[in-house]
Amino acid sequence: MLIAQITDPHIKLPGKLAYRRVDTAAMLRACVDEIQSLKLQPDLVLMTGDLVDLGRAEEYAHLKSILAPLRQRIIVIPGNHDERNAMREAFAEGAYLPPGEFLQFAIDDYPLRLIGLDTVVPGQGGGELCANRLHWLDESLSSRPDAPTLIMMHHPPFRTGIGHMDDIGLVGADAFSDIVRRHPQIAVIVCGHLHRSIHTSVGGRPALTCPSPAHQVALDIDANAPSAFRMEPPGFMLHWWTGSALVTHLATIGDYAGPYPFFDAEGRLID
Repeated sequence: MLIAQITDPHIKLPGKLAYRRVDTAAMLRACVDEIQSLKLQPDLVLMTGDLVDLGRAEEYAHLKSILAPLRQRIIVIPGNHDERNAMREAFAEGAYLPPGEFLQFAIDDYPLRLIGLDTVVPGQGGGELCANRLHWLDESLSSRPDAPTLIMMHHPPFRTGIGHMDDIGLVGADAFSDIVRRHPQIAVIVCGHLHRSIHTSVGGRPALTCPSPAHQVALDIDANAPSAFRMEPPGFMLHWWTGSALVTHLATIGDYAGPYPFFDAEGRLID
């Protein structure tokens, strides 16, 4: 099973640039093209929040027009730039986003179980896993203890060292880690929010953030790091579930030289 993860595309209204500089729509189109060019096509696409920039219905319509060429099922969770009701309506045809306060779900259609967590606090950049959301997670994991599980969420449940992003991190991360430790079927926790590739361990399980197909948060490991972004190479991730383990690849978007052979026509290493 192959899963593509896209995060933080921050789509705005047509013709509008993010921060008056970033053409996020064009960059997401390039990401879609890159996924379509893969020899082995992903079985589905996960999007881990900040799908649009201001939570407007018109932005979600624009987003969906950009994603339309993808043949895969697309599964989304909200980020702090998203608006729950507009997002629920935009992706209503998927029939997995529930009614009610939180957009949390479990999907049992694949060899790897998928759990989506809603970390949004409306009007705030930071996120939270409150007692209700954590209880739902614990109950959902307890219902299928033998099912290998991927958890997708926007705010990462760990500090990154990038001060301005940690300032808008996740409340409830310690309690989340305690739950993860009690459920060894969790294969990985995949997140967004940081616009960078970052790997660590939470509750004894792998946890990572995915780069954005647009701008990246500046790499500045400093508690006083100012809020800034860079136009570093954009990317997405490919998660390959072997049936017993998850292998993650960072995929860079863009046209680069190669591929070139290591060996000549006679099978000799090229000198």
